[in-house]
Amino acid sequence: MSKTANIESFQKYSKEYEEWFEKNDLLYQNELKIVKDIIGDTQNGLEIGMGSGRFAIKPNIVIGIEPSSEMRKIALSKGLNVMNGIAEDLPFKSQTFDFAMMITSICFIKNPKKSLKEAFRVIKDGGFLIIGFIDKKSELGKQYEESKKKSKFYANAKFYSLDELISLCKIAGFNDFKKYENIDSENPMTFLKIYK
Repeated sequence: MSKTANIESFQKYSKEYEEWFEKNDLLYQNELKIVKDIIGDTQNGLEIGMGSGRFAIKPNIVIGIEPSSEMRKIALSKGLNVMNGIAEDLPFKSQTFDFAMMITSICFIKNPKKSLKEAFRVIKDGGFLIIGFIDKKSELGKQYEESKKKSKFYANAKFYSLDELISLCKIAGFNDFKKYENIDSENPMTFLKIYK
């Protein structure tokens, strides 16, 4: 098990993770549409923290990294190209990908500064990073923060505000940002498109 990622819950509850998406299909489909809209026609993408591959849109995402072996098994069963790895030490050469994305993974990464610097490193000049996250200042963020000790998945999560995340991205070298939200949801996840 990885020493730098909070994966214990995903090792234990991978089946429950998949069931959540099935029970919340409308919300998931809306979030997936936002991700597709942000990516557009851009190919050659990396997903950092691929999980079970719910957001690994083909052919845009060519490979993912995922530290949880149980989640990797699910992603592999869907025919996705996923390898063992952590966000803080990406096993790729610099300037390999046209874009990268981290969907609900930043809150589980123990060293977000290092992970964002690594994302910056592997993205080509002119490329972008997509981050999907739960803003700790949003209603959803406040609910999750309040109940996270009882949560199977979020007990060890660290939530960030939009300003905190933008600040971390600037430290990593990113320079321009566009925000997206799921307007069809009362409790939207926030998405950032961050340019290199």
